[in-house]
Amino acid sequence: MESTKENSPKTATATAREERESSEKKIWLYSALLTLQYGSQPLISKRFTRREVIVTSSVLACEVAKVICAFTVLIFNGSLPKLCKDWSLLRALTFSGLPAAIYALQNSLLQISYKNLDSLTFSMLNQTKLFFTAFFGYMILRQKQSIQQIGALFLLILAAVLLSIGEGTSKASKSRNPEEVLFYGIVPVLIASVLSGLASSLCQWASQVKKHSSYLMTIEMSIFGSLCLLTSLSQSPDGTAMRKHGFFQGWTPLTLVPVVANALGGILVGLVTTYAGGVRKGFVIVSALLVTALLQFICDGIPPSPYCLVALPLVITSVSIYQKYPYRVKKKEA
Repeated sequence: MESTKENSPKTATATAREERESSEKKIWLYSALLTLQYGSQPLISKRFTRREVIVTSSVLACEVAKVICAFTVLIFNGSLPKLCKDWSLLRALTFSGLPAAIYALQNSLLQISYKNLDSLTFSMLNQTKLFFTAFFGYMILRQKQSIQQIGALFLLILAAVLLSIGEGTSKASKSRNPEEVLFYGIVPVLIASVLSGLASSLCQWASQVKKHSSYLMTIEMSIFGSLCLLTSLSQSPDGTAMRKHGFFQGWTPLTLVPVVANALGGILVGLVTTYAGGVRKGFVIVSALLVTALLQFICDGIPPSPYCLVALPLVITSVSIYQKYPYRVKKKEA
């Protein structure tokens, strides 16, 4: 009995250590994969998605891929039967209907922006969604920000302004009309960032406050979002193009690469958040920006513009500060 009592603490300690090591390995794996996916997604989309591809067809295909990925995860973790038993249409509409419509519009705007901005500028402007996530987080969830986080958000805004000026002057003078770059590149990605912040806060409210499964929400929002897009096809230019040229206009087998990559990225975001939390996810975002810059230089042979070089450290600094100095509840508030 004494031997058993003496060995029990040691056994428990060894088991806890093994669990920590296993969890740390998963964190590094998921973080590395998400960094590569997030950083290469703009480049992959530009390289493998032809300009003739109808935007809505690409978005719908991505939603289908997300449903397949989310179902696969639920099957492997064994939670699908319980979720199916507890599921109701009213809960699905309440927690996923509005975010689905918002994300559907956001994805369409991102697809447009991919084709009209260089990869690094797109990735950096896309980081402004952090500001809007914080804004709507306060408005909907009453989540406060620290002084450092507020300063980081202002740095992020400054970087976005620099990038807007740079894109409207340097790139446009070389390849296309400045107004085209502004209205079909910069404006869509910034509007998409606003929508991303709103939808993210609504999803956080549903998952944290109402305890709705994040994977189930992915499936529901993909289905609802697809229904919204299909409904809009009757009046949209994309609908006319599909009826004239077909759903897969401009598609090649390689078009599936960015579609599947984007869907897997959504699953990886959930895994990184679950195992590592927001701080590690912040490092992933920063690393992804560097990956984008490196891949753009290697693949396209075009170095970043001066405006990008100035804005890049601002984005990296702002995202790092925001993740490192979260708001801490004071004793009196607690």
